[in-house]
Amino acid sequence: MKKRILALALVASMCVSLAACGNSGSKETEGTAANSSSAAAETTASGETEAEGDPVKGGTLTISLSASPSKLDPIHYSGTYESEIIKNVCDTLIEYNKDLSEYVPSLATDWTVSDDGMTYVFNIRQGVKFQKGKYQDGREMTAEDVAYSLNRSGELSDSNRLSMLDKAEATGDYEVTCTLKTANSSFLTALTDAGNAIVPKEEVEGWGDDFGSHLVGTGPFSLESFQLDQQAVLKKNADYWLAEPNLDEVIFKVITDSTQAANALQTGELDVAMDLKGESVQKVKDNADLTLLETPGLHVAYIYFNMEQGPTADIKVRKALIEAVNVEEMVASLYKYGEAQKASLPLPPGSWGYDASLESKVPGYDPEDAKALLAEAGYGDGLTLDLYISDTEARQNMAVLLQAYWAQVGVALNIHASEWGTFSEVAMSNNADVYGMSWTWYPDPYFFLNKLFSTDEFGGIGNGQHYSNAQVDELLQKALEATDQADRADYYKQALALIVDDLPGIFYSNENVIYGVNGRVHDFIQRADNTVKFVTTENNVWVTD
Repeated sequence: MKKRILALALVASMCVSLAACGNSGSKETEGTAANSSSAAAETTASGETEAEGDPVKGGTLTISLSASPSKLDPIHYSGTYESEIIKNVCDTLIEYNKDLSEYVPSLATDWTVSDDGMTYVFNIRQGVKFQKGKYQDGREMTAEDVAYSLNRSGELSDSNRLSMLDKAEATGDYEVTCTLKTANSSFLTALTDAGNAIVPKEEVEGWGDDFGSHLVGTGPFSLESFQLDQQAVLKKNADYWLAEPNLDEVIFKVITDSTQAANALQTGELDVAMDLKGESVQKVKDNADLTLLETPGLHVAYIYFNMEQGPTADIKVRKALIEAVNVEEMVASLYKYGEAQKASLPLPPGSWGYDASLESKVPGYDPEDAKALLAEAGYGDGLTLDLYISDTEARQNMAVLLQAYWAQVGVALNIHASEWGTFSEVAMSNNADVYGMSWTWYPDPYFFLNKLFSTDEFGGIGNGQHYSNAQVDELLQKALEATDQADRADYYKQALALIVDDLPGIFYSNENVIYGVNGRVHDFIQRADNTVKFVTTENNVWVTD
């Protein structure tokens, strides 16, 4: 069967355009880095590029995105493709340092927390100015702006990114007091997210629904232009409060095909190629003028079943679909160059809530039992399902293999691939039988388990399939209210065990964060959360000719 499935998948993979195969179609740990030799740059263990000499001012850096960003308004963004741009145009109150081990000040200089964990008081940095926009002329940011932005996120965020906030108030010219609905240990981490960036009210209200295309913040670069499916151009903010950026310009260019991205890196069209996969990884390794940065990511790639309607609402069907897939074989086929590790659980091993003992509870490859389960569920004569994915190379390759595996047990799979904005709308709607994507965030299990499995997350991109378990909800809430990390980890492990029993999906890989960088790029830092920032307290990227 192994040879037959792979042969079928090979034939199917020739239909790169999924529509041509008869299917309709039209963000995402630390470790060692792999490197190639380079005269100008070298890869360090922390995933950074270094070079001799003093930083050079000026120049343009061009970096690829593997999917098209569509929503640059912080409250509406749904994927890493948008957050990469938002994080360089806007700032948040606090940030993570480069290895995600501690919070560092950003627009807040310091903060205090009440004994009951319900109230946070932030001192706001003085003298910070917004970039100039149509509706304000680069005025100073105040506590009112912070309160406005946080309340806006708490009330309107598509992904409930600040759902724990009751209210934010300006309690001084440079002081903001945040009151939570209940004690929530993830609040500070949530504040580091691009969705909670600080923006000026005038620009938001002036542009209305079009604010994202004219994003204004306090970050090191301003948004010069944004062309959907093509590129975003950022210009230097010379008045940036932290430091003057070394780069004059950053261009985020959409290149969904990893091979094309690697080729563009080799020709000099790109300076940094993100999300490399397949042969492109080896291409970069083999080129002495390029550097490969690779580190295990806080990442899970998965196939999520509709838990509320359709055939997959039946746990027998879900178990059959899981047993029909040889995950180890699929991962080996998808990641021929070691770009990922086989996964089992909806939490990456780099999270402190991970429990390896639960891996054995996940059903193994058993296509004969899968057929029997489908017959018991009333689908002995087969069934048809619709899979929705973004149009990235990684997801399309996964879909083709999944289609072949499920065909062996009588399940016909229609594949619908689209750009990220269209896909994310479907994923949030609870109208997909199955959708496939990946999730990457911070080491705190909240950003995986709560976001993917809490009933409160219905309507968000994480829990668009409407997973709901009252016991899980209770444990997730207890984990948020606990202040000791060991207690929180215990609650999360209990919740994880229940989630695994419910068989909500196939969590098949933990992908590495892999970039290709050319030798003219210096002081570039790769992070396990896949965030790219060009000016921080730890780096200020520069380029040479």
